[in-house]
Amino acid sequence: MLIDKIAWIRVERGAVLCARSAGKSLYYLPGGKREPDETDIETLVREIDEELGVAIAPDTAREAGIFEAQADGHGDDVTVRLTCYTAHYSGALKSNSEIEEFAWLNYADRDRVSLAGRVVFGHLHEQGLLD
Repeated sequence: MLIDKIAWIRVERGAVLCARSAGKSLYYLPGGKREPDETDIETLVREIDEELGVAIAPDTAREAGIFEAQADGHGDDVTVRLTCYTAHYSGALKSNSEIEEFAWLNYADRDRVSLAGRVVFGHLHEQGLLD
């Protein structure tokens, strides 16, 4: 089984923005699943507004890669696919909806993120973007 998600990669000062849902211990890249008939960018804009209360600038969104890993909390036969985008935003970041907190994490913090997040962290580190 495949869980298909859209995720936002926001890197600043060698750290990537991550979010943690209420009641969960692991952080993940902000984003989520598409609604019916929604494009990737529409999903990105909606999910980031819902989770972090900021407005993604759709015209700045650029695909940053597609990453897959075993889905956390599911059986071995469940994979999560993250189609990741970078994009500029406006507004002040805040924890909304089911998000308990957000944090700027670096490569040394990769054990605090989901398995798919760790794949993305490795990629960003190899690119020299993540300290």
